[in-house]
Amino acid sequence: MRLDKYLKISRLIKRRTVANEACDAGRVLVNDRPAKASAQVKAGDTIEIQFGGGKNVKVEVLEVKDTVRKEDAENLYKYL
Repeated sequence: MRLDKYLKISRLIKRRTVANEACDAGRVLVNDRPAKASAQVKAGDTIEIQFGGGKNVKVEVLEVKDTVRKEDAENLYKYL
């Protein structure tokens, strides 16, 4: 699955266009490397998102699904 789509479905970032912009700005790292929005994400990958104000979020991908209910979105990753 594409990185920008995963970020939206997992609700780590609310909108896909915002996820796309964050990737283009180099603020999203997959396995400690800057990643483009089109990078493929699979279970076991680590994703680090650098938000404004110095806040970083680091998660491990547990599962990749095309659709998920809002209540189940947190089951797709775990915080590190």
